Amino acid sequence: MAVLGYWGDESSTETGTAASAKVGNLRLAWQELATRYPEDRDCLASFLVLELAEVLQGAKPANLICLTNKRRSCGRNLYQLWKQHGPALIAESGLEVKVLADRGNSLLLLLYSQEALGSLLAQKSVRIILGKSGYPHPEEFEKVLSELEKRVAGEGFPHEIGVFLGYPLKDVVGFMGWAQLSFTCQGPWKIFGNPDQSLRLAENHRECRCRMSLQLASGCSPLECLKGAAREVARPAQQPLFLTA
Repeated sequence: MAVLGYWGDESSTETGTAASAKVGNLRLAWQELATRYPEDRDCLASFLVLELAEVLQGAKPANLICLTNKRRSCGRNLYQLWKQHGPALIAESGLEVKVLADRGNSLLLLLYSQEALGSLLAQKSVRIILGKSGYPHPEEFEKVLSELEKRVAGEGFPHEIGVFLGYPLKDVVGFMGWAQLSFTCQGPWKIFGNPDQSLRLAENHRECRCRMSLQLASGCSPLECLKGAAREVARPAQQPLFLTA
């Protein structure tokens, strides 16, 4: 299953650069930090706080995390650790989780702030996009997530996933071919039309990763980082449904 689309390498996967952050001139990857935590629960928590940094700090309503059922270089299997500790850790964080797919060899999770994602999906422009995408009840939160889960289980991958991840709507509709917007540049996702807003948002996301990486590198307990991060309502700047370049 391909999780990458117009969001490039930004979607949270174990093998991409998404679990890395720059601290000064030092680039810290999760694999470097994982060796600091002898306890399985702490190790998983360190992975989650990096992957969810933008959500925990209020910069995004949700993130995707893909876990592969295999042993990592640190000797642990994050898929198995999630089964043992994941739901309880997320409950402590104040976030919510929707299992979009569990195929035995991989697990795809949507982790989100109930308040932030609910606020985003309540926007008229978002409901228009979801309705046009074929969601039968775009005004009902749980039914929207159930429809997303159904689409992930089908063939292909739902391009409208960018809506749930808080990407600028101009980039979502541009990628879907619904607006006369030219492809501008490749950031963490494919950017259409004027890139300024999108690049500022991408930089904000990167800074969230940097801050969380710095906290862990400075000795903050990953469990405390997971529970203590600021969880403001994410209000990503949204554009009208149809735009000119």
